[in-house]
Amino acid sequence: PYDSPTYPKLGQMGAYSNFERFSQNDVQDVVEFARQRGVRVVIEVDTPGHAASWCKGHPEICPSPSCLMPLNPATNATFDLIEGLFKDLKAATIDGSFHIGGDEVDTTCWSNTPAIQQWMTEQNYTADQAYGYFVNRVSDIVFGMNRSVIGWGTLWKYFGTELDKRTILHVYKPAFDVVQPAINAGYRVIWSFETVWYFDRLGTTWETMYQQEPCTNITTQQCDTLMLGGGGEMWGETVDTSDIQNTIWPRMAAIAERLWSPMATTDLTKAAPRITYFRCLLNRRGIGAAPVTNSQGRQPPAGPGSCFDQ
Repeated sequence: PYDSPTYPKLGQMGAYSNFERFSQNDVQDVVEFARQRGVRVVIEVDTPGHAASWCKGHPEICPSPSCLMPLNPATNATFDLIEGLFKDLKAATIDGSFHIGGDEVDTTCWSNTPAIQQWMTEQNYTADQAYGYFVNRVSDIVFGMNRSVIGWGTLWKYFGTELDKRTILHVYKPAFDVVQPAINAGYRVIWSFETVWYFDRLGTTWETMYQQEPCTNITTQQCDTLMLGGGGEMWGETVDTSDIQNTIWPRMAAIAERLWSPMATTDLTKAAPRITYFRCLLNRRGIGAAPVTNSQGRQPPAGPGSCFDQ
């Protein structure tokens, strides 16, 4: 985790070990390294779910010792910590956006915690409305720092057109049916469908990734103004330094070319030599990109031979 200068217990007590933490300087180094290469670094602090490790250092912001998530919406301590954390990260970053997450929130803990249940009753909130309250408070913190809010497409599922129009929706679940209705309502969107652009889906080939089109079923004007782009996602549950490079590469190159190319550029036969050459280039530069012909991400070559034939 990140070592927050304001809330050091988050890193000290939430880490797997003392060596597996990001300092403020580490974050600044990554941001500067990326800036020099024309790459934006957008920080995601996922709330109110995916935050169980926070409870080790700050149990006061969690529902109970036996039910850690989502974070407690009924105490200002939760939002004070989130604000302090974002202020620390603002000092370490330069991008104009923060990603607040908001996905995969199971509110059972709130309903089963007497103090939170009493608060919801006093506020006349359902659990979904309490989630909406939480998202709005965190969004206000970010907007107050003059940064844009990015949130997962889950927010559309709960808010619809009541969502603040300044919010950018990062869409990952096709089943939520977010892209067309959100864009038709004037919201900006980032496209990262988990079924085709998630690298932990090891059976998804570069060809499948290349054939996706985020601007399907929207107008050219909407594509130009409201579809901000997309990205491949690599989550950390099944990777470490031993396999992260060959899980991402060369498949990420297929997504990159898709996003940087005209919609009419879809020919896999013509794309294959380009991605093969790029994979070999990555290997020469010390990046462990997997063979292009793999049926499964991160597989080794089937046998000896040139990188141009693997």
